[in-house]
Amino acid sequence: MRVVVADDAVLLREGLVRLLAEEGHEVLAAVGDGPALVEAVLRHRPDVSVVDVRMPPTHTDEGLRAAITARAQLPGAPVLVLSQYVEAGYAAELVADGAGAVGYLLKDRVARVAEFLDALARVADGGTVLDPQVIAQLLAGQRREGALGALTARERELLALMAEGHSNTEIARRMVLSASAVEKHIGSIFAKLGLPPDDTQHRRVLAVLAHLRA
Repeated sequence: MRVVVADDAVLLREGLVRLLAEEGHEVLAAVGDGPALVEAVLRHRPDVSVVDVRMPPTHTDEGLRAAITARAQLPGAPVLVLSQYVEAGYAAELVADGAGAVGYLLKDRVARVAEFLDALARVADGGTVLDPQVIAQLLAGQRREGALGALTARERELLALMAEGHSNTEIARRMVLSASAVEKHIGSIFAKLGLPPDDTQHRRVLAVLAHLRA
């Protein structure tokens, strides 16, 4: 396969280049920012590009944006995106055009060489490859959005105020409720959206995200 690699971390970028070369693939370009990725894809028209989500200057989603830009200018250009963390929103945006030939994997999959190379080949062949953890979060998000229909009118009003960034105290004032009543409603919202207490996630943020997506 003819491959373009985009990652601002030099060690990982060079590691990918070496791995791909050892497996008999031709690396056409190895770049470290979004604009260079778009240029490389349009110039070389690779069989597949391997792209880091976060690249300069802000290290947020430049890699993903560049991949989407490249696919807009070269429809169906195969892209395998790598991310350090599960970012389901990015994955959903990447596959939104329905054209296929896309993948989204966590970076630790690269250490599993056979698994990584298999994903790369499937994306190059026009398939869609999503990390199991990404799929789990996408499905969880859909379940939460579907569960919004189970909320009472009062709970939906309260959730909308949460989405506007209001504190419990301000919500209580606006809805003419006691602080304990607000907490009770919020607990009910969390329960209906399937958000049990979890130190690793912020339930309030997840509830608001479900509301905003809907």
